[in-house]
Amino acid sequence: MRTLVLAAAAALTLAPAAFAAPLPHVSSVSVTIGPELQEKAEKTYGVRDVQRLADELQRDVERELARRGGLGDGGRLELVLVDAKPNRPTFKQLGDTPGLSFQSFGVGGATIEGRAIAADGTVTPVGYRWYETDIRQAAYGSTWSDAEWTIDRFASRLGRGEVLAQR
Repeated sequence: MRTLVLAAAAALTLAPAAFAAPLPHVSSVSVTIGPELQEKAEKTYGVRDVQRLADELQRDVERELARRGGLGDGGRLELVLVDAKPNRPTFKQLGDTPGLSFQSFGVGGATIEGRAIAADGTVTPVGYRWYETDIRQAAYGSTWSDAEWTIDRFASRLGRGEVLAQR
């Protein structure tokens, strides 16, 4: 039993190193919307709202990389906004569903995947996923509060040079 506990402690000690590898320097950041999210945008959420999230992801990542010296050296960062879930009904949902209220709320979040391609061609996968689990936190947020929080957290960690693996 003692050996098992020590092995588990050693594994937990070494695990963060796998998630904290340095991100290669990149010169450009591109963001696309995943096909499933694009379909949700067209049918349910509204294309404008989802495109605004993708634009925010690109802007936040570029800002954090520039602020912390992660831009340059000819590499590129290709990100995909795979999924996003709003906390409140979007403008399109309110228009499409009579009786739906902006006072309605639920848990939200987002999934981001991508890859950093260094100038020498080395590819490093990146990804981040977070969804709120406590509805009590959603009552005071805006339409995309949790998705925006996920984007901000992802950008901040990339700016610090962390490569984030999918959880």
